Amino acid sequence: MPFLFLFSIFIVSILISWIIAKVFNSPIKKILEKIINDPISDAWRKYLIFAIYITGISSGVRIWEIERYFGVSEVAREGGEIIQKAISLTPERWTLEILRTIIEALQGISVMLLIFFIFALIAFVIMKAIESKHSEKKNV
Repeated sequence: MPFLFLFSIFIVSILISWIIAKVFNSPIKKILEKIINDPISDAWRKYLIFAIYITGISSGVRIWEIERYFGVSEVAREGGEIIQKAISLTPERWTLEILRTIIEALQGISVMLLIFFIFALIAFVIMKAIESKHSEKKNV
């Protein structure tokens, strides 16, 4: 059962990453073509799509939290006595973990894309400043 659970979380993370990659493929392509006016912009786009998948999967599949379902956890009682208790995968836990996977994958991808768009905006502003200085020299 835990392996099916792990596989399900992995598939959900891939699916979320695929959806986001499809949605942002065209905007990323346009931005990179504007900033990098060269055929290499396609290679950068492919790398960013790859990074979306890696970020989405690594953020969605939280191995350190999923390990709880594969083994036994220790719980301390009030008297200091340690009890070993296995965490069971109930339908409620499945739902909670799938939702957590979706949220974590989206958060990871959104941070990555935010960083990309910030640097793209900075590059765009720098390009416009250089272009305006260059056009001023031609007009003088």
